[in-house]
Amino acid sequence: MARTRRKAAASNRRRATQRQKYPRIDERAAENFVSLQEIVHTARRNLPKALWDHLSGGADSETTLCRNRQALDSLALRQRVLVDVREIDITTTLLGKKLSSPVFLAPVGGFVGFAHPEGARNVARAAVAHGTTAFISTAAKPGLEAAAEAVREPLIFQLYVRADRKWVEDILDRAKAAGYRALCVCVDRNYYGRRERDIISRANVREGFGDPKYQMGLKWDDMIWMKQRMGMPLILKGIATAEDARLAVEHGADVVYVSNHGGRQLDHAQGTIEVLPEVVDAVGGRAEILFDGGILRGTDVVKALALGARAVGVGKLLGWALGAAGEAGLKRMLELMDVEIRTALGLMGVTSLAQLNPSWVRPAQPVRPARQLNAYPWFEEQNMKRSRR
Repeated sequence: MARTRRKAAASNRRRATQRQKYPRIDERAAENFVSLQEIVHTARRNLPKALWDHLSGGADSETTLCRNRQALDSLALRQRVLVDVREIDITTTLLGKKLSSPVFLAPVGGFVGFAHPEGARNVARAAVAHGTTAFISTAAKPGLEAAAEAVREPLIFQLYVRADRKWVEDILDRAKAAGYRALCVCVDRNYYGRRERDIISRANVREGFGDPKYQMGLKWDDMIWMKQRMGMPLILKGIATAEDARLAVEHGADVVYVSNHGGRQLDHAQGTIEVLPEVVDAVGGRAEILFDGGILRGTDVVKALALGARAVGVGKLLGWALGAAGEAGLKRMLELMDVEIRTALGLMGVTSLAQLNPSWVRPAQPVRPARQLNAYPWFEEQNMKRSRR
C-alpha cells in the first residue's frame, strides 16, 4: 500500500514538474560573481516577483524578519593584532562528522522546487561538493529520495508532520532507507505563519502540506517516539527560549537548533542571535547547537559561532543563490561565505573557530535602518535604481 502511494505521488510530481514554469537561470553566471551582493542582485532579476516575495518575505509586519538582521547588526567584533594568521582553520563538526565550513544549507521547503526542477538535488550536490551538509525538507522537490541519491554523503532529513502516525512512520522509514544520518523535526510550525506577501499575491504555497492539525498536535513525547522510530540522532529546529532548550535535551535532542523560521512564523519575536546565549547556557554542553536567522555575511557567522553555535545555516541566502545561478550559484555562495569568514577571522587575529567565545563580541549601535538586506548596500542601491525606471 505504501509503495503504491509513493508511485502515485511520484507520478503526480512528474506531471507537476512538466507543467511548472521555472525562472530562467543561467549557471554560467556563477563564475563571474565576486560578491554575495551580486548573487542576490541576479536572483532579484531572475525570480518573478511572487517567487521573490515568497522567499524573501516574513510573517505579518515582518518585525521578526527585521529583528533577525538588527540583532546581528547590534553586535560588534573585537580585533586583535600582530597574530600570525597565515593559516586559519574554519572546520567544525556536526554529530561527529567533520565539516570543511561552519556554514550549512538550512532546510528550505517548497521554494527550491518552484525555482528549479533539480532544486533539492542542487542543494544536496552543492553542500557535499563544498564539504558541508544540507538539510532536506519534507516539502523540498523533487523529493527526499532524489536528493539523497544525488550524492554519496548522508544528509539530514527535516520533517514536517502532514498526517497521522502511520504517515510519520512511513516517511521516517523512507528517510532511513534513503540513507539520511539524522532526523530534524521542525517544532515552530504548529501554526502556519501569516506570510502576507504570499497571501496578497494569492500564491498557493501551502499545497501538499496535508492536514495542519497533526503538526499543531505535536508534543514533547512525540519527539522521543520519532527518535526511537528513526534510530538516529534527533535535531529539534525552532528552539527560541532557555525553557524549551532544557526540555529539548531532557527529551533526547542531540542537537538544539536555534531558529525562528527566518521570521516567517511568529511576528514580533526576538532575533535569533538575541536568544542564542540563553539557549547555550540552558543546554550546558549536553547537546550541540545550530543556528540560523538573518545570516547574510561571514561576519554574521563569526558572531553566532562566538556566542556558542557549532555551525550556522543559510536559508534565504540559499534560495537567492539557487535563483541566481542554480547549483553553481549555491557553490559560489558557499565559497564567498568562506572567504568572508576567513577574512574576518584574520583581521580579528583568530586562527581557529575553537578560539571563538563570547569575549569576541560586544553590544554596538546599529549604523543602518533595520532592513532585511541592509548588509548589502550596493544591492540596495541597484534595486533603488531599478525601481525608479
